Amino acid sequence: MRRLIWPIAVLIALLALNVFFTPGFFSIEVKDGHLYGSLIDILRFGAPLILVALGMTLVIATGGIDLSVGSVVAISGALACLLISGDASVFTAVALALGLCLVLGLWNGFLVAGIGIQPIIATLILMVAGRGLAQLITDGQIITVNSPAYKEIGAGYWLALPSGIIIVAVVLAITAFLTRRLALGVLIESVGGNAEASRLAGIRSRGIIVMVYAFAALCAGVAGLMISSNVSSADGNNAGLWIELDAILAVVIGGTSLAGGRFSLGGTVLGALIIQSLTTTIYSIGVPPETTLLFKALVVTAVCLIQSPSFRAKVLRGRGRGRAAPPPVPAPAAQEETSAPDGVRS
Repeated sequence: MRRLIWPIAVLIALLALNVFFTPGFFSIEVKDGHLYGSLIDILRFGAPLILVALGMTLVIATGGIDLSVGSVVAISGALACLLISGDASVFTAVALALGLCLVLGLWNGFLVAGIGIQPIIATLILMVAGRGLAQLITDGQIITVNSPAYKEIGAGYWLALPSGIIIVAVVLAITAFLTRRLALGVLIESVGGNAEASRLAGIRSRGIIVMVYAFAALCAGVAGLMISSNVSSADGNNAGLWIELDAILAVVIGGTSLAGGRFSLGGTVLGALIIQSLTTTIYSIGVPPETTLLFKALVVTAVCLIQSPSFRAKVLRGRGRGRAAPPPVPAPAAQEETSAPDGVRS
């Protein structure tokens, strides 16, 4: 819980800052049985990032990285919209899109665990080729669809809440149950800590690595469906662009070690909400568009430094050097030696 103190503090500070620029920022209204408000918008627009970051968390926990999730997001939305525009049912389009994403995740896992390619190289291959595959599916065009059922995935409302929030809550609950209530989380952390030692202990480390890459791709596929259904279109070139970097930042801000061996699902969700809140804050305070990315990078850097125990220790140590040194503590008086009857000193 201590690791989450700083992410929570940063998130509260970002949300409080918006009050000065957006009156009624914390107000939530009910219209036509649906909840509306700035906080609801942050959750709704941040839902795809939370999903991608959840999958990235488990990959990083094994000591790996997945740079291809942005391309998988584009592929998922492109294939689903292509099938729906071709008069396929929404269920068929969603099933085939997620099935393809699962295959792509298994491919990443095979390259990493089966062949032994470095994760950053293995996923970089799909990052480049996947973006080309998404544009091949869309033929370089933006595919638009007009399907109310498909629009429900990203822009609909269930139980008065945006459907994206419900989907994220379900995926988070299932992931937390599998990794924290069962032994799966311990196995993932052990593989990330030392894969060879885990293998010698009887853990099928290769199977676990393949599984987490498949899970990351599946989460990215669901995020792609949410993004494309929200705008009723698929853009193979821009959909999910750089979302993998935001996901990695969310995982790091949440306290998961890039070296693997431990992870925090709650911290990842907080990290994703911090990034989405930062995006909302940038638009609220009127930062010029040409400096948005620079401003975002500076803020994220500051957040990571504040969160770093070693950085805080160095800052406090530097302040301590400027203070007067405390007076020396007098040494205790030496005890008087006594002679034992046999001449042995005690």
